[in-house]
Amino acid sequence: MTAKVSIIGAGMTGSTTAHWLAERELADIVLVDIVEGMPQGKALDLMEAMPVVGKDVTITGSNDFKATEGSDIIVITAGLPRKPGMSRDDLLKTNAEIVGKATTETLKYSPNAIYIILTNPLDTMAFLAMKIGKLPPNRVIGQAGILDSARMRTFVGMELGVSVENINCFVLGGHGDTMVPLTRHSNVAGVPLKDTMPAEKLNAIVERTRNGGGEIVSLLKSGSAYYAPSAAVAQMVEAILKDKQLIVPAAVFMQGEYGLKDIFFGAPVQLGRNGIEKIIEYDLNDEEKAALLRSAAAVQETTEALVKLVAI
Repeated sequence: MTAKVSIIGAGMTGSTTAHWLAERELADIVLVDIVEGMPQGKALDLMEAMPVVGKDVTITGSNDFKATEGSDIIVITAGLPRKPGMSRDDLLKTNAEIVGKATTETLKYSPNAIYIILTNPLDTMAFLAMKIGKLPPNRVIGQAGILDSARMRTFVGMELGVSVENINCFVLGGHGDTMVPLTRHSNVAGVPLKDTMPAEKLNAIVERTRNGGGEIVSLLKSGSAYYAPSAAVAQMVEAILKDKQLIVPAAVFMQGEYGLKDIFFGAPVQLGRNGIEKIIEYDLNDEEKAALLRSAAAVQETTEALVKLVAI
């Protein structure tokens, strides 16, 4: 039986996610958006590309959530993007309404689906989806750590002039300015990052990683990143549908791991057919623990603000 993935929000991130998924021939795809004709047009355009790339998948567009019926995975990208000078937290109220509706409406038609959340503020929107949908924690995953880690790998590759395939980086914590790039656990072909470049170069890469999304927003002037975020979603979808047990950083509901509880937070997870199969706990030093706690405090503040706004 062919798997089915529904993407809520057919803007640049949603439609590019559909593109990556179609090229991987992982599942039939549904694009849903409130703009009449837009998801239908993008779906048809992408469907007409399939003979060229030699892939057999069905891509449909709709303005009706009923089209998502029977989905294995629901990807929520819908929401307002950041504009220059705007923080992720500025988006809280409006995007909470959008994500809340997307979750409750799709659950009517796909009660067993796994949810991947991209809408910002990411950690808080994942928390909202889990609470409002009354979903078990393993079935709600925030896409953040893969993207942040990919940005760090990109910057390391640019600095060292080596293939990104040889670079392993892990970024944990909240998806925002307090994220925690774990330089001690990152390496180039097994060589610790600190041994590959001067400390000031590595510190600059850490800061650029933290500001990676904002850098793109400032360059685009209107809108935010979509190629890398959507590619990260495709990797997560593939890991789940193929039961790969792939270990990646992602936003997950913490229930004591790393000393944190009752918030969504970036940590290494094992992804398989049940969604989050396991949360991996690294052995952190005092400096890393302190950085994670600072990041957790920022996420907790936004989560508490959400709880005041929404009855969950």
